[in-house]
Amino acid sequence: MRATVEPRTTGGRAAIIDLPTPTRSLRPFGVLAWSGAAGVLLAIVWSPSFVDQTIGENGATTILGYSVTTTPLTSSVMAIAFAFVSGLTGTFTACNVAGFSALGPLSIDRRPSWSAAARSLAWLASGTIVVAGAYGAVAALIGPSIPQLSSALVGRLPVRLIQSMVVFGLLGLTLAIGGLAAAGLVKNPLGRVLARRPAIRLVPVGGLIGAFLVGRPFPLFMKIFQYAASTHNPALGALTFVLQSLGNIAVMALLFLGITAIAGGRLRRWLALRPERITRLNATVMVAAGVFLLAYWCIRLPAYFGIGWWPKVPWS
Repeated sequence: MRATVEPRTTGGRAAIIDLPTPTRSLRPFGVLAWSGAAGVLLAIVWSPSFVDQTIGENGATTILGYSVTTTPLTSSVMAIAFAFVSGLTGTFTACNVAGFSALGPLSIDRRPSWSAAARSLAWLASGTIVVAGAYGAVAALIGPSIPQLSSALVGRLPVRLIQSMVVFGLLGLTLAIGGLAAAGLVKNPLGRVLARRPAIRLVPVGGLIGAFLVGRPFPLFMKIFQYAASTHNPALGALTFVLQSLGNIAVMALLFLGITAIAGGRLRRWLALRPERITRLNATVMVAAGVFLLAYWCIRLPAYFGIGWWPKVPWS
């Protein structure tokens, strides 16, 4: 039975409600199976050297005009610029690429316009800023002794990578459960709140992206992390971590704005024809991103240290 979507009037024009109800026509098990398979396949073919070094380090070196791997950070101004640029060029690293799953929740508003897109991005950024800023402040207060900067080993695994496995495993599980909720297979614990305040749906999504920093081992992020921790300045720690996260979502935000500008009207009409399309998009991207994080960080990473097995491809 198809769920109906009641129109409401805004400024004399019909608009569609923001949060569609999952429908049987979604065929959730098929959608989730393909999404999960896509997440595993992406984890298999992923090349960390290409995204970390070729894109991340070389890109940051080109933009900043100095070697980002060998040049030390000597001032707060230098650290601030380094934070945003390294976040921007680190967009496609394995510890951040799942942030593109936010395109699903961003697309829920079926009245694409510049103002609506800007509001959606502002809500997303607010969640990112709160989480990243809070972690940056705490990290700077604790200083270099924080576990994420530790070089200690537990068996074969570095402590900082154990933290990465735990954090990204939990984030991957959260994204996967969010996809199941979008498909109507589990209850969304925030469902009632979001029904009353649909605009804030993007705040927890942004918070998840901000939380990527808690487990990120990306070398350029670790460099800014070490500098901020050495200062014991919570304001600088918060600012650099916020800029790192905003750099991480900049490409995704530009992509979303581009889609809105180029295909906004067509997208609105396409979504209006079948309300479950946005539900399918949400379920697909969130499950794929969640499974990718789980597979990459909780299975592939330990296998690199000889714990378990993972298929190898020549370029990875």
